[in-house]
Amino acid sequence: MKASDLFVKALEAEGVEYLFGIPGEENLDLLDSLSRSSIRLVVTRHEQVAGFMAATYGRLTGKAGVCLSTLGPGATNLVTAGAYAQLGAMPMLMITGQKPIKTSKQGHFQIIDTVDMMRPITKYTKQIVAGDNIPSRVREAFRTAEEERPGAAHLELPEDIAREKTEEPVMTASRARRPAADEKAIRYAVRTIEDAKRPLLLVGAGANRRLSSRMLRRFVHQTGIPFFTTQMGKGVLDDDHELCLGAAALSSGDFVHRAIDAADLIINVGHDVVEKPPFFMTPGGVKVIHVNFTSAEVDPVYFPQVEVVGDIAGSVWRLGNEVRVQDDWDFSRFLEVRQALRANQAEHAADDRFPITPARLVREVREAMPEDGIVSLDNGMYKIWFARDYPTHHPNTLLLDNALASMGAGLPAAMAAQIVHPDRAVMAVCGDGGFLMNVQDLETAVRLKQNVNVLVVNDDAYGMIKWKQQADGYDDFGLDFTNPDFVKLAESFGARGHRVESIEGLAEVLRKARDTPGVDLIDCPVDYSVNVPLLNEEIPRLAKAL
Repeated sequence: MKASDLFVKALEAEGVEYLFGIPGEENLDLLDSLSRSSIRLVVTRHEQVAGFMAATYGRLTGKAGVCLSTLGPGATNLVTAGAYAQLGAMPMLMITGQKPIKTSKQGHFQIIDTVDMMRPITKYTKQIVAGDNIPSRVREAFRTAEEERPGAAHLELPEDIAREKTEEPVMTASRARRPAADEKAIRYAVRTIEDAKRPLLLVGAGANRRLSSRMLRRFVHQTGIPFFTTQMGKGVLDDDHELCLGAAALSSGDFVHRAIDAADLIINVGHDVVEKPPFFMTPGGVKVIHVNFTSAEVDPVYFPQVEVVGDIAGSVWRLGNEVRVQDDWDFSRFLEVRQALRANQAEHAADDRFPITPARLVREVREAMPEDGIVSLDNGMYKIWFARDYPTHHPNTLLLDNALASMGAGLPAAMAAQIVHPDRAVMAVCGDGGFLMNVQDLETAVRLKQNVNVLVVNDDAYGMIKWKQQADGYDDFGLDFTNPDFVKLAESFGARGHRVESIEGLAEVLRKARDTPGVDLIDCPVDYSVNVPLLNEEIPRLAKAL
């Protein structure tokens, strides 16, 4: 068969259902092969969007999402999405084209060393130099991308190789089980937990696996140990659980850090230093048990004293079976912190000012979304408020990126979530800055007849950097811009546009958009003047006084 046919059959053997991308001249053989396959091609308007969608597909399913581009500028447009998947531990395969490598007659037109470019941001990157190599290269790319810790992989398929004839069969995936943690490590961790007086559980992004979530619920029920989460660990356990102390949306100074200060042991399940630190370790400070698929990467702010390395779900299951509840455990300080945090959140969420404050915005979105609805955040000031104040009840119902933290990912992630979960409510929450970085793919959402709502948080500025600028004492400079008419912009793409003019109006339009099929864009002005007074002054002051 033609090598491109074999490549597509290898993708089908891996269970690939969707391929996101923009084909180019060098992909035409592969495109022809795809036209006769079971794989659905989702054509986007920018390669970066295709990459973000593939990464999010991987994040939600555990199977590598696949995206496609041509060589040169198409491949360079995938770089940000590759880094997004790699740092965020999302399994993804990028396929790029290339000029013929044996008989090219175009000089160096559009040619860059794509494989070398991808090396720092992938777990695996290879150029396919013979059709017979396709089965092993595809199998290894998927194995590497999906194996813990997941990430990005890349294959380059040159034009002349795609046209070769080959008789190689596809490879099927082998069955593999992750290794279990060492028994002595489990026993030492159990003894450390039982010897502690105020143990506290931290749930990170690595615990966001179906079985790990179940085992953690069981562990909390068995031991009664309170817990908090990182930003990307939200949803693994129910935020409304009576032992939940919230999320570490900030690295210091919030109520949850008073609980961390009171703990004499933190059981860290699934967090690693790629995600922004939920707290800072200090010499002589709190002891930490690291429970993860891999050993800890030592960092000035993270150097755990105990490590339990192996399958997370298995490790948590064994710890839950062996840890005995101790009579001298004292969680009263943790529960005091929880009560103070909830009161503070309720106070801010009740603010009736308009333009709307970020805490009230979070409340209105939560009230409009079903429990299993999916909110996909772009990157901006609102992300801190959602991470801190948005209650999640199920895994992967608040999609945020606290690793690369790239702007422009909110809409593509929502579109991918709607493909994976077509029967669930999906909303992208984007700043006016991040939304306009990939606004062109609003057309893709409309063309696919998706049911996706886009809430644009409008402050006519790069709000998060403004917050940092003000907090650091700099003059207000260089971060303001003007916006288009978002309502007319949405309508030009075939979507419905709405402009919010009151808090009551926001609640009404959120419900209406949720219940009406199609794509809705909601332009909502926000008052970010509260950021410094609340996040940098009031909250640290109240937390310190607690």
